[in-house]
Amino acid sequence: MTATPTHDHPVLLTIGELARRTGVPVRTIRFWSDEDLVPSDRSASGHRVYDAAAVARLDLVRTLRELGLGLTEVRAVLSRRRGVGEVASAHVRALDGRIRELKAQRAVCALLARTGDHPDERSVTLMNDLARLSAGERQALIDEFVTEAFAGTDPDAPGAGIAEAMRSLPTELPDDPSPEQVGAWVELAELVRDPGFRARCREMAVAGSTEPVHHERQLDPAEVAEHAGPAEAAGVDPASAEAAAVLARISGVADLDAAARVRAAETIELFADRRVERYWTLLGVLNSWPRREPAIPAFEWVAAALRARE
Repeated sequence: MTATPTHDHPVLLTIGELARRTGVPVRTIRFWSDEDLVPSDRSASGHRVYDAAAVARLDLVRTLRELGLGLTEVRAVLSRRRGVGEVASAHVRALDGRIRELKAQRAVCALLARTGDHPDERSVTLMNDLARLSAGERQALIDEFVTEAFAGTDPDAPGAGIAEAMRSLPTELPDDPSPEQVGAWVELAELVRDPGFRARCREMAVAGSTEPVHHERQLDPAEVAEHAGPAEAAGVDPASAEAAAVLARISGVADLDAAARVRAAETIELFADRRVERYWTLLGVLNSWPRREPAIPAFEWVAAALRARE
């Protein structure tokens, strides 16, 4: 039976009693005592004993450890070299990062669940690796691609701003990324690593910086979408009379002579690329931009229709 405590004879608990009282395993209490995190004395028989101050210290150490602080941080707090608030703030930042990583991994698992029982192993590895990248690492991947594509081009050229727009990754994946956003990031990363895609973007960047601009070759994208879009979707033959009527409804096209039609077709063929359009679509998914219908098929149809009238 435990004696009633007095000021001269405080209650001392054995390590087993302390473990039962706090729920902390004996081996953990022993380790913390050896690390001088929880003070203890020795009984006459040489066993560890703990007073009320040790119980309070044990509760604090357990709380800090459950919050994820390392022993070095716990020791710094106990010795008052660092305040609890300072350590807690740093830990909040670390926890935020871990939470973002876990949410990204959750989105990866959700995406894999949609792919069925036999997903591509390479894609699984890539998804997981990319989901773990920091914002800086993701941005560096895109920056390296854009820098290579636009290296040495005229910074004052009309299309120079495209380079900066192509860098517009969100600073972070959303706190709770959707499977679509994870999938978009994986596809985007694969796209910018593709040598063929990089070469195509380089070709377009150099041409946009050095090619002379002819006024008659500038087609209104809205008119192309309005008139050529339905024709392309309906499978209208670009060489048909119906196609000629469609072209006539697009401003400036009907008056083009043969040479101008060739130049207009060449410009479309140079700058209209479905993979580049896909790049912008993927950026839109990541940035939550409004969805746009694909425009390149309509431009390809116009180029074919112009060629058919050479």
